[in-house]
Amino acid sequence: MLRPGAQLLRGLLLRSCPLQGSPGRPRSVCGREGEEKPPLSAETQWKDRAETVIIGGGCVGVSLAYHLAKAGMKDVVLLEKSELTAGSTWHAAGLTTYFHPGINLKKIHYDSIKLYEKLEEETGQVVGFHQPGSIRLATTPVRVDEFKYQMTRTGWHATEQYLIEPEKIQEMFPLLNMNKVLAGLYNPGDGHIDPYSLTMALAAGARKYGALLKYPAPVTSLKARSDGTWDVETPQGSMRANRIVNAAGFWAREVGKMIGLEHPLIPVQHQYVVTSTIPEVKALKRELPVLRDLEGSYYLRQERDGLLFGPYESQEKMKVQDSWVTNGVPPGFGKELFESDLDRIMEHIKAAMEMVPVLKKADIINVVNGPITYSPDILPMVGPHQGVRNYWVAIGFGYGIIHAGGVGKYLSDWILHGEPPFDLIELDPNRYGKWTTTQYTEAKARESYGFNNIVGYPKEERFAGRPTQRVSGLYQRLESKCSMGFHAGWEQPHWFYKPGQDTQYRPSFRRTNWFEPVGSEYKQVMQRVGVTDLSPFGKFNIKGQDSIRLLDHLFANVIPKVGFTNISHMLTPKGRVYAELTVSHQSPGEFLLITGSGSELHDLRWIEEEAVKGGYDVEIKNITDELGVLGVAGPQARKVLQKLTSEDLSDDVFKFLQTKSLKVSNIPVTAIRISYTGELGWELYHRREDSVALYDAIMNAGQEEGIDNFGTYAMNALRLEKAFRAWGLEMNCDTNPLEAGLEYFVKLNKPADFIGKQALKQIKAKGLKRRLVCLTLATDDVDPEGNESIWYNGKVVGNTTSGSYSYSIQKSLAFAYVPVQLSEVGQQVEVELLGKNYPAVIIQQPLVLTEPTRNRLQKKGGKDKT
Repeated sequence: MLRPGAQLLRGLLLRSCPLQGSPGRPRSVCGREGEEKPPLSAETQWKDRAETVIIGGGCVGVSLAYHLAKAGMKDVVLLEKSELTAGSTWHAAGLTTYFHPGINLKKIHYDSIKLYEKLEEETGQVVGFHQPGSIRLATTPVRVDEFKYQMTRTGWHATEQYLIEPEKIQEMFPLLNMNKVLAGLYNPGDGHIDPYSLTMALAAGARKYGALLKYPAPVTSLKARSDGTWDVETPQGSMRANRIVNAAGFWAREVGKMIGLEHPLIPVQHQYVVTSTIPEVKALKRELPVLRDLEGSYYLRQERDGLLFGPYESQEKMKVQDSWVTNGVPPGFGKELFESDLDRIMEHIKAAMEMVPVLKKADIINVVNGPITYSPDILPMVGPHQGVRNYWVAIGFGYGIIHAGGVGKYLSDWILHGEPPFDLIELDPNRYGKWTTTQYTEAKARESYGFNNIVGYPKEERFAGRPTQRVSGLYQRLESKCSMGFHAGWEQPHWFYKPGQDTQYRPSFRRTNWFEPVGSEYKQVMQRVGVTDLSPFGKFNIKGQDSIRLLDHLFANVIPKVGFTNISHMLTPKGRVYAELTVSHQSPGEFLLITGSGSELHDLRWIEEEAVKGGYDVEIKNITDELGVLGVAGPQARKVLQKLTSEDLSDDVFKFLQTKSLKVSNIPVTAIRISYTGELGWELYHRREDSVALYDAIMNAGQEEGIDNFGTYAMNALRLEKAFRAWGLEMNCDTNPLEAGLEYFVKLNKPADFIGKQALKQIKAKGLKRRLVCLTLATDDVDPEGNESIWYNGKVVGNTTSGSYSYSIQKSLAFAYVPVQLSEVGQQVEVELLGKNYPAVIIQQPLVLTEPTRNRLQKKGGKDKT
């Protein structure tokens, strides 16, 4: 009998649906061969010591056990509370795809698929892997733009991806209604895999290489020891572990609570529907590619001779399992399902029937509604956790099947080699902090689920759950004047609007309503003076008798003298750029360290771990939330600030990169003469509660000079013209400082053996293969954002890292990595933007000299340069 509302299916009959809440197998149509029978040794064996204990026997946890054991780690133990695959793995739809808008997350997908292709041969276990390819459908012009945007980021990756015409789509998927289809994004090698069989194959491989998979063995207690090891207790006995990895799926919050952590995870209900045999599907000579109708917000694939489709409802209709957040996961829940609710997904079913008309006369034989775990931004949390030694996480997987293989390899490499194999800061568990409340997490999880298939614009902002408690002191003063961006819980002005200007957030693949306002802010800073809120910076205080020794070990640059500041980089053991910070030596042995908002706990974890590892006697304090920061920049900055302080701000007395404690309008500040704009400027660090008073004083004092606000978009245009690199774009764990052009900040001859020093010497001796260059290009209404392909002689030879419009020369400007032989000034290349290659030329950098350089040249009688 159809549920109320299901008559709208118009012939899509609900037949022999399993009892709701029963532990049936939703994908039994895939032909699983009963329960896995572990060898006797797995039932009886126990270890008192382990190098790594993995908590959770889903596909992610088992993949990590497999990779660690295969790589040679001894004493790998996986503890599962009931049986392998219990949880989200068991009922997953099993989709696999090379596609991801995140540049390095594509590598995770790539590694997963390449592993799954050979796993059956390696382990002797059938995995049920189908690779018919997949097609994403564009049925609107803006979606075509999105596909072109994604294609510009494809050429320098190993994954195959093609933009295909409607005729090709119809040939590959003949059951489609083509009335609205404009284009498709096609990934060969995509498909689906049986999650149960995949996990059992990974388990067989893990055992083959010596890992112990123990179940049922629920973890009942985790106790940290002073030496950094853990006591892990289960009903089977206790175990001492050098490290633990939480891979517990929708039980991850419970595991975190054992050690006082509140992981921001929310279980949501996801439904998919399986049909009986459809004659038109059965008649096909080859398997249909997986289909993703983005406007209809569903995926659809062939399941034997029928179809399986799963929608993502809007945030208003989707269902969060609130009781689990409040009371925890019900004891014993594992291979159970929630009651299905076809009413909730009816609009998506109608969209699917319109796009694939044979669905109208199909019978439903199964409706699966199971829990999957979402983080606030839908991305998993992968890596070591700040504040807890030797505690790692692999949690929050909304798409665990496609991530499992690659994440297992990624984490294994990181654990074994002491640094990540490539940069994935977007998955860093430390991107969240104490500001991440349960209410925020739920609001964002709803939004992320509902936005699964919305258009992915550059500079995208999502507004659910905002603002958090982490607003700066200026939020209420500025919110009505600007478009705010979200930065690690903070609200920060992106751009300001004037009366009569369009104030709406209008993202686009082309220039949009903020183009002119940002240009005005650029001129404001270059010609007069501007003020910007920099409070989201991460801020650390480090002091103690070993502080200088610790920083000398951490940083590739020398330690600044007391009263001075410099730019310093922390490198990985292999010589890659782990972080960039400004280091200010405030008083003998006491330092203020500043990093970007998104790197706060990422950098703090690294510093804390090295301090403990080396036994340094230091005190490290995170003061990010205590201090507000105002940036004042432009040729009139000195004149404005001098009105408010008795401190001499003249160039000879307050030099570039000096730091001083002083009072501005009687408000205590730590003033650093530095500006990311490259213009004359100061950063003023002060108590957060003083932000409004300080801001008002500066704005009032600057009326005669025409003072005004500016945001981060204008700052980005200014820093690009000055050729200032940005961490996470021009430099990260994928790059070394030499190829990034950071030689000035790296002192290979300093006595201290800083982390990465020996690796960097070897890199230098071998010679570089690529270099970071600055290039200009004349476009029409589109500017580079970063990660676009660089072409030369018909081949992709590199990629951009960031870009913007240059308001000084009225052309687009970008940083890019190219082969050394193509890195000379004057070299012509092409940059791909929205499906078109634009001529570009490598220029001498910087395009505009910084104020300190201009000042120095002027004193020497040289000429200014723009």
